[in-house]
Amino acid sequence: MPHSLIDFADPHGGPRTRVAFDAPHAVRVAHRADEVGPVLAEVDRHATAGGWAVGYLRYEAATAFDAAFATHPPDGPLAWFGLHDAPRAWPDESVPGEATAVWGAGPARADFDHWVARSHAAIARGDVYQVNLTAPWSGRLAGAPEALFHAMRRAQPGGYAAWIAHAHEAVLSVSPELFFDWDGERLLTRPMKGTAPRGHDAEHDRRLAEGLRSAPKERAENVMIVDLLRNDVSRVAVPGGVRVPSLFDLNPLPTVWQMTSDVVARTRPGTRLLDVFQALFPCGSITGAPKVQAMRLLRELEAGPRGVYCGAVGLVRPGGHATFNVAIRTVTARGEQLRCGIGSGITADAQADAEWREWRHKRAFLTRASAPFSVLETLAMDHGRVRHQAAHLARMAQAARHFGHPWRLEQADQTLQALAASHPSGTWRVRLLLDAHGQLQAQAFALAATEVPVGLRLADQAFEMTDSEFTRFKTTRRAHYDAVASPDPAVFDTVLWNERGELTECTRGNIALQLDGRWVTPPLHCGLLPGVGRAQALADGRLEERVVTVDDVPRATGLAFVNSLRGWLPAVWV
Repeated sequence: MPHSLIDFADPHGGPRTRVAFDAPHAVRVAHRADEVGPVLAEVDRHATAGGWAVGYLRYEAATAFDAAFATHPPDGPLAWFGLHDAPRAWPDESVPGEATAVWGAGPARADFDHWVARSHAAIARGDVYQVNLTAPWSGRLAGAPEALFHAMRRAQPGGYAAWIAHAHEAVLSVSPELFFDWDGERLLTRPMKGTAPRGHDAEHDRRLAEGLRSAPKERAENVMIVDLLRNDVSRVAVPGGVRVPSLFDLNPLPTVWQMTSDVVARTRPGTRLLDVFQALFPCGSITGAPKVQAMRLLRELEAGPRGVYCGAVGLVRPGGHATFNVAIRTVTARGEQLRCGIGSGITADAQADAEWREWRHKRAFLTRASAPFSVLETLAMDHGRVRHQAAHLARMAQAARHFGHPWRLEQADQTLQALAASHPSGTWRVRLLLDAHGQLQAQAFALAATEVPVGLRLADQAFEMTDSEFTRFKTTRRAHYDAVASPDPAVFDTVLWNERGELTECTRGNIALQLDGRWVTPPLHCGLLPGVGRAQALADGRLEERVVTVDDVPRATGLAFVNSLRGWLPAVWV
């Protein structure tokens, strides 16, 4: 594995910068605030002379640029940069290995509510008008950290990803947020403020995106930080040279929508890299505003240092062209110990429930990257014929696109044809698996007839994963379903419901209820898998979509379990 990897988008729309570096010929490290400036000056000199530099600043390096910035004592070097003569070829990723990360529970909800209340009190007093509250998550790694990095890149593609490893720690950053891009004259910052989850289908996704763009709280949060960045950028800009050419742009990420705006300027002649950091660091999008007062409050509310999280990770090219991310969606690894932070901006109208959900949405990239999984389809095969093959493969293709797994329809067709040819008689349950590298595997298991009616049980509490991509798409990641399975042999499956009290699905199929003389099934926006059997029943007119609540259950005059594998199974409550 190379010492460093940079996979950065071009913020101006050009080709990505994807370069790798072996061990640096020199390293520049700052452990004290008064050492940060000399390190950045040396990085600048090296790049001006034709070299490359890769490195990062911790959030706590802020004290090097303004003594009024309050932080906790750092937990590592304030700045670290490797100096290189030239990059090497990007490594082969065809078999990068595997890694599993197990993450702790994170902060308690009661603590989170207390932090939000403290933030609101500070806003009400006029101390701040926005504060970007964060908390750390700790985890344990099994496997190589570089394998986790590549899994993180697949989970959070398209942004500003960097891998930097040295004796003290490894930094794994897949940040979608640009801190700044500066070519020596033109300076671009792109603060990211405003978050919404992705939808369960195209129409739901569109509504969520437009809701984000029009939400007063999200727009106000974005404008506050744009104003702060305009002020910061003006410190190095030519007079009258700061512009905001773009406001409220929506960026689709796999698990969330994010809203960004652009602040651009021409920098004054003689501006150096140190001057840019002096003006901008830390980025206002991860502090709040005003910056000094917000950072003082954050030191009171947050238990310890943020570390590389909320700092900046980046690349300085020959000639001095510098690109740095805001180090969100960033993990640090020290041996088996992992650390990652999550946060959001608290304004006067922020609601604790909504912010808590936003933290959960932002953690989704960790959930995706933390263990290998395959996209899964379960199909029925009768006497050498696969039932609803086209519909299942279309759904698998959609999931493959979502998760970034390579997909070839011809390969899937051939795999199923070969399996069917080897099982010309009998009824079989087929598992078709597609891994992250595009490898397909098909397995057949004898399928016995199901005795009806089957017994269904209502879950004891709301299912917290209804907004997860691992609910909307079928994969081998099923621990959240297994956790609610009933040990009672009379229970065929468990019926799930969301935090709004709406029924969603069973753990292995969809649910149908007869209400007011009609057979109905929950719509996708309640949080469920779009089952192939469900889709067929809707197309045939046997089912119609309708929101069904837990309170509606006693009124139901009929109950059924529905999936493509077993069909329509009459059911009773257990």
